[in-house]
Amino acid sequence: MSRKVIEFDGVGKQYVLGTFGTGTLSHDLNRWWARIRGKEDPYLKVGEVNDRTQKGDSRFVWALKDISFSVEQGDVVGIIGKNGAGKSTLLKILSRVTSPTVGTIKVKGRIASLLEVGTGFHPEMTGRENIYMNGSIMGMTRAEITRKLDEIVDFAGVEKYLDTPVKRYSSGMIVRLGFAIAAHLDPEILVVDEVLAVGDAEFQKKAIGKMHDVANGQGRTVLFVSHNMAAVKSLCKTGVILKNGTVDYIGEINSCIDRYIKVDSLSDSEQILDKLSFLKPYLHINKIKINGSSKTNSVIQSHQKYLNVRIEGETEQEIKTDVMLVFKNKDDIALMTYAVGHYKGEIKTLPKGEFVIEENISLPKILTRGSLFVDMFMHHPMIEFQMIAKKCCILECEGYQEDYGFALNQHDGGLIGLEHEQKSIDCLCK
Repeated sequence: MSRKVIEFDGVGKQYVLGTFGTGTLSHDLNRWWARIRGKEDPYLKVGEVNDRTQKGDSRFVWALKDISFSVEQGDVVGIIGKNGAGKSTLLKILSRVTSPTVGTIKVKGRIASLLEVGTGFHPEMTGRENIYMNGSIMGMTRAEITRKLDEIVDFAGVEKYLDTPVKRYSSGMIVRLGFAIAAHLDPEILVVDEVLAVGDAEFQKKAIGKMHDVANGQGRTVLFVSHNMAAVKSLCKTGVILKNGTVDYIGEINSCIDRYIKVDSLSDSEQILDKLSFLKPYLHINKIKINGSSKTNSVIQSHQKYLNVRIEGETEQEIKTDVMLVFKNKDDIALMTYAVGHYKGEIKTLPKGEFVIEENISLPKILTRGSLFVDMFMHHPMIEFQMIAKKCCILECEGYQEDYGFALNQHDGGLIGLEHEQKSIDCLCK
């Protein structure tokens, strides 16, 4: 029976830019007086989201805000996000390097952490002395550490320099020794930050193999932070996406990575209209909405019945046209298509002037999780294309299977013809 070994409950970490404390004596006194009276910190009510791309007006910044999720025993969790999203801060709080400003963390078990290069090492002490010091910090006896010593040294490959002060080690040697200590001293929870990127390719492969053994063979819990999506995918089962200090998404690792790479990387200001690659000179498009949004990404909710498509524009001449959408996976393999005019001969006639085309597309009763990339066309089937917008939108599908719970992961192949619920055309002729 699985049990929770880590539980984050409303965890937040606030910083004041450029200062220690709150920056002024009056602010520090106000904070102290509120704490004495059992009141909320007055400066927790202010502060901005940690978006490094935007200039802020406040000196108070939330590096983490309202982080709430749990980790089961034996889970291997990948924590991903852009630089500055709060990943390292989260692991520092978990490892008790720093304390949360608000919220609580419940941990069951002994934690071994590998954070920044050199964390937990005394530079004047030898490698051997640092092994014993780190083990004692974790609550191990000297006899227990001695039994593991040869295994640690062999894995790290630093036997020649074992009695040399670590200040003379290269960054790669420090990482090798630090990881060997963290992985071999029998922690219930192993926390590893991006620091593995410092090591060479051989060591990275060796380290990931060891984490596999720790997680799968020994049933221990692993939290892994990395920008190497291949390593995260091979090691982890569950993913957590952090965005601007908040939890953006939690789910199965494949869908998590897909969302991070393909959806989260897009600019929130990017419009579908910006994706037009071809347009007839007589045709002018003013607005395109897919799934109720003019942005290049949106979410198909669980058990959503219809996908709405709306095109607003103007034509300088009468045209015959049909709206066609092709839904593809990340490998550019078509999964579904909507082209009623093409396979049923229902071609719309747009008179000269302003027009609005709106389609409500019936979604299938089974829709798998994953990202769908949308190609959109206006065309007179078998005659001409009037508008082309390739990969104009990414639909992140939550996935469902009616009457049976959640659907399976998305699979390649297959082409499904989608039916429409209704179509309407409003032509406003000048």
